Amino acid sequence: MQSQLFQSATAMAGAIRNGEISALEALDLCLARVAQHNNLVNAVVVLDEERARARATEADQAQARGELWGPLHGVPMTVKEAFDMEGLATTFGFEIHRDNIADQDALAVSRLRASGAIIFGKTNVPVALSDWQTFNPVYGTTNNPWDLSCTPGGSSGGSAAALAAGMSFLELGSDIGASIRNPAHYCGVFGHKPTFGIASSKGHQVPPWESSPELDIAVIGPLARSATDLATALDIISGPDAIDAHGWQLQLPPEHRTSVREFRVGIVYTDPLAEVDNQVQNALLELTSVLRDAGARVDVDASPAIDTVHSHQVYIGLLRAATSQYMADADFEMHLEKAAALAPTQGGYEAQMYRATTMRHREWLALNEQRYRLRHTWHEWFKSYDLLLCPAATTVAFPHNQTGERWERMLDVNGQSQPTTTPLFWAGLSGHVYLPSTVAPIALSADTMPVGVQIVGPQYHDHRCIRFASLIEALTGGFRAPPGYRD
Repeated sequence: MQSQLFQSATAMAGAIRNGEISALEALDLCLARVAQHNNLVNAVVVLDEERARARATEADQAQARGELWGPLHGVPMTVKEAFDMEGLATTFGFEIHRDNIADQDALAVSRLRASGAIIFGKTNVPVALSDWQTFNPVYGTTNNPWDLSCTPGGSSGGSAAALAAGMSFLELGSDIGASIRNPAHYCGVFGHKPTFGIASSKGHQVPPWESSPELDIAVIGPLARSATDLATALDIISGPDAIDAHGWQLQLPPEHRTSVREFRVGIVYTDPLAEVDNQVQNALLELTSVLRDAGARVDVDASPAIDTVHSHQVYIGLLRAATSQYMADADFEMHLEKAAALAPTQGGYEAQMYRATTMRHREWLALNEQRYRLRHTWHEWFKSYDLLLCPAATTVAFPHNQTGERWERMLDVNGQSQPTTTPLFWAGLSGHVYLPSTVAPIALSADTMPVGVQIVGPQYHDHRCIRFASLIEALTGGFRAPPGYRD
C-alpha cells in the first residue's frame, strides 16, 4: 500500500492506464488515508466524496471504452480552499464567507478536471491567505505531518501537508509571498511558483472580488511529490483565459538538458537582511558538494548585482499594496491613521506595511519603475548563469505560534530572535520580478525536519527550473514520507 500511496501523480496515471488499479480504487486509497490521518493533520477540510466517486466511475467506464481524458485520467487530487469548486464554499478562511458557495469551477480546476483528474476535496488555508501558518476560524489549524506541533507553512499549508501525509496525489496552490514555496520546503514536497501571468487565477479571488490587482505578483501553481508532476500540472493549468485567448497563446521554452553537468548555477546560502539558520545552510552546502561531484558548475555567492535591501523594500511595497485591495474599509482607515503617525525615518516591516497599504498611485508607479529596472538586472545576470539556487525560508518548519501579529512572533535563527515576517525576503527575491521558482526537497535537518532548495530561473523558463529540480531529485532522493505515515 505504501508504494501506491506515495507514488507520483504521473505514476498513478500510468498505473490506471495499464489496468493495475482503477480510478475508483485510487480514490478509495486517498479517502481511506484521509479517514486514517486527517483527524490529526487537518489538511483536507472539505470533502466532495459523492461527486468524486461518480466521476471516478465515469473515468473507469471511459477507459473501458478505450477513451482517456488526458494525462491525469483517474488520478485523485485536492485543491487549495481558495479555488472555487462549483457547489462548495470558498471562504479564504473568513468566517463571514462560510456560506460563499461557488457557482462554477475556477478555470484551473476545470482544466485539471478536463485532463482527467478526480478532485475530491479542498485543503486548508490561513485567513486571507496571509500567513506562513495555516489556521482560521472556519476550519481550524493544520499540522505538519513531520511534527504535529509545527506549522506546515502557508498559505498552501493544507496542500503540502496533504501530499506529505499521502492523502492526495497532486495539489493546486497559489503564491504571492512563498505560499507555495515555503509549505513545500516545510513539508518536504515539491512546489512551483510559475512566471507571473502564465496561468489564469480566474476563480481564485477573495470574495466578492473577481479581479486581481493591476500588475499583481500573485500566481497559481502546483505542489506534488515529484518534479515530473509539477511539469505535467503546469502545462495543464497554463495558458490564457477565454478573453485573452482571442489575442495570445502561451509557448514556454522547453528544457532539453538532461544532466547537471550542462548547467552553470549560482548559489547563495544567506543574506544579512534575512539570516538563514545553520540547519538550512548546511543542507545547501551539502547540495553544493553533491552537484559539483555530479559535474555541475556551482558558483557560491554568485547572484545578480542588486541591493537586496532596496529590492526587498520594493517587494514589500508591491506586496502590501496588492493585498490592500481586499482590506475591509475599517481596517484601511486604521492603516491610514497608523501611516500618518509614523515618523519619517521609522523602518521595519510594520511601518513598511502601513505605508504600502495606503500609498498613493504615484508612489506605486515609482515602485513599479524600480521593479522594471530590477527585472532587467536579473535578465542580464541570466546571460551568464542558468539558475540561482537559494533558501526558500530562513528556518525549517517552526512550532505553532498564533499569538499576536506576524511581525511580533519570533523564530530562533542561530540563537537569535527573528520576526516571522523576515523570511519573506526569500519569497520576494524573485517574486516581484515575475521569475519562476521551484522548491525541491534535498535533505533532513539535524532536527529531522525537511529542507528544500529554491531554484530561480529566467522569466518564462519554468521548465528549466523544474528540470533542474528533477535532476536534484535523482541525486538526493527527492520526497520521503514522514515517520508514522509510511504504513
